[in-house]
Amino acid sequence: MSKDPVPPLPPALEAERCEFVGRAGAQSYYVAGEGAPMVLLHSINAAGSAFEMRPIFEHYRRTRRVYVPDLPGFGFSDRSMRDYSPRLYTDAVHDMLDQVPGDAPVDAMALSLASEYLARAASERPERYRSLSFITPTGFNRGAHKMRAPEGETREVKGLYTVFTVPLWRRGLYRTLVRPGVVRYFLKRTSGSDYFDEGLAAYCDLTSHQPGAENAPYAFLSARLFSKDIRDVYERLKMPVWVPHATKGDFKDFSGADWAREADNWTVQAIEGGALPHFEVPEAFFAAADAFLFGLD
Repeated sequence: MSKDPVPPLPPALEAERCEFVGRAGAQSYYVAGEGAPMVLLHSINAAGSAFEMRPIFEHYRRTRRVYVPDLPGFGFSDRSMRDYSPRLYTDAVHDMLDQVPGDAPVDAMALSLASEYLARAASERPERYRSLSFITPTGFNRGAHKMRAPEGETREVKGLYTVFTVPLWRRGLYRTLVRPGVVRYFLKRTSGSDYFDEGLAAYCDLTSHQPGAENAPYAFLSARLFSKDIRDVYERLKMPVWVPHATKGDFKDFSGADWAREADNWTVQAIEGGALPHFEVPEAFFAAADAFLFGLD
């Protein structure tokens, strides 16, 4: 008996979708609105997608020109089996900035692990950024002060990627990881409660069953995508940086952020709830986000 066909992937956002080829290969992005440019980056996980940034996109498209890429290995961007690395994702951020017309510095927001790539891109091309917002970013937990390895080193667990990608089970193992019940379990762990957005969960189900969907997540699960020098990268940033972070769930440990709390250009702000405050507590999140951005003028 043949397997049910995989439903085609619908757009994650109700907006124009564009495609181009850049340093990081074939990429897709959504764009809408008029005004000062803003770039939003979704997280990297087993079922990542631009849908993760949907509330922020809808909020700011009313007053800004907002760009949301499908990062490599996700959405409509290239999902082929290749070397997924922090360098690839940093280049993808550079590629997205190259698609923004003009030379006006942008305000950019990233979710979770994507904050590391945004930070590295901004450290390499600081003139392109007016401000950065890292929503519950990685690299601020206990022990993060040790993340000072030579540039290019990652936190990869040796041999794990090879185990994940054995042809005999690479696709079947991934499908087990992204079963609807498993996805919803991790969304609850992310929020620290039984709450999660049903629309996000449904899109996770769709995007994680597309051809090639397992390729980037296996690099993520092996820790290959986490930079071992990220503390140095964060400390190089000179533009205003806002860090709203969780107080509940699996990603609430920001005990390694004291140095950022003391830095003049960093604002570290706990927002009561889990790691997706723009879904969970949108009023509190957008009040804080607007205050940060309006305060830059």
